[in-house]
Amino acid sequence: MADNSYDVIVIGSGPGGYVTAIRSSQLGFKTAIVEPKHLGGICLNWGCIPTKALLRTAEVYHNMQNAKDYGLSATGIGFDLDAIVKRSRGVSAQLTGGVQGLMKKNKIDVIWGWAELTAPGKIKVKDAENPPRGALKGGEYSAKHIIVATGARPRALPGIEPDQNLIWTYFEAMVPETMPKSLIVMGSGAIGIEFASFYRFMGAEVTVVEVMPQILPVEDAEIAAKARKRFEKQGMKIMTDAKVTKVAKAQDSVTATIETKDGKTQEITASRMISAVGVVGNIENLGLEKLGVKTDRGCISIDGFGRTNVPGIYAIGDVAGPPMLAHKAEHEGVVCVEKIAGLDVHPMDKSKIPGCTYCQPQIASVGLTEAKAKEAGYEIKVGRFPFIANGKAIALGESDGLVKTIFDAKTGQLLGAHMVGAEVTELIQGYVVAMNLETTEEELMHTVFPHPTLSEMMKESVLDAYGRALNM
Repeated sequence: MADNSYDVIVIGSGPGGYVTAIRSSQLGFKTAIVEPKHLGGICLNWGCIPTKALLRTAEVYHNMQNAKDYGLSATGIGFDLDAIVKRSRGVSAQLTGGVQGLMKKNKIDVIWGWAELTAPGKIKVKDAENPPRGALKGGEYSAKHIIVATGARPRALPGIEPDQNLIWTYFEAMVPETMPKSLIVMGSGAIGIEFASFYRFMGAEVTVVEVMPQILPVEDAEIAAKARKRFEKQGMKIMTDAKVTKVAKAQDSVTATIETKDGKTQEITASRMISAVGVVGNIENLGLEKLGVKTDRGCISIDGFGRTNVPGIYAIGDVAGPPMLAHKAEHEGVVCVEKIAGLDVHPMDKSKIPGCTYCQPQIASVGLTEAKAKEAGYEIKVGRFPFIANGKAIALGESDGLVKTIFDAKTGQLLGAHMVGAEVTELIQGYVVAMNLETTEEELMHTVFPHPTLSEMMKESVLDAYGRALNM
């Protein structure tokens, strides 16, 4: 008989799940991963990666339309929507195949099906369709340690549920059959704004409706305000302190009733609506209640090492709560399995997890916003450096942006960094490293940044916090 026992079983193969499984195997554990739909999870198949392919297309298309700004000429500019979607799906398929290769390389068994915890250390797997070559079938399996990494799904508001036709989630928004002439985006977090940016650049009339006072609610208010000005300059309509209260559907359009904070209402009709009001953890049908695993607001409750209240059962990634980011899931999984292995590992520190939004302009941040730093009681020093004062930004034709840094005035500790502008999602990691190394403002000031680069603005922002900016 086949040996169905393992040291570690990971339920879910998204970025958190498959990375955890790889690290588990590296540590010498006999490891299996359970997946019912697609290796790579939402991120590789329907989230992080294919959306970036779409956004890259929109960026190139926008640059082609503005070729004259670079001394170039281009005529007959257009796009093939089917080809755009095909490219995005191709990028996704390439990476999904890569995950399958990584499982084989690291000798990780793939069990294809839907898992349910039946007892501590035991799961029952129900067969799923379309198993990849070499995957194990459903059945009963056991492991000393079971790590739940089942991710999350789009949240639906009562009465405004997505219908895959007129009201989309990110699934439908990623594979449109036709380009909508107009679009209502409900929610202005990263998902909502990224799709709003893509469709606006591709020519759709876009209206964003956000219930909070600012778009990108988790971001620094100054950065969000600057981003909003850019979006509105691009022709995007933005309504804050507003909510969609009901929706009426026609044959090929949707009319949303929108109520503002002062109680006024108005109706907006568009070809399609995207519901981007957050996500909720996939905690159902896992057997958690039966085993007494604690949950909170739709997510599994864990400590800094991914441990639940039931010994031998762990959770990581979106299903374990915010921030619901792929890189958080990956690191959380590594911390979890290294702790299982008895390594001396630091617990997950959510204050040092960067956030990135890949719209145009890009937004990136880490640590405390200016408001949060003040609320926490810090006396702060704030530095700012605009893209317009940076030679590389001007040469790129990307002179509209801002780098903002926040320091503890007493200790020089970097409390937060916030950026809006070209390629800031690539720059933010410099500040993340600095925060993890507990770098002070003095050390950042004495770091040599290459010239000409966008990264020079990172140092200049630090200098500005202390009244020493050189190029402004």
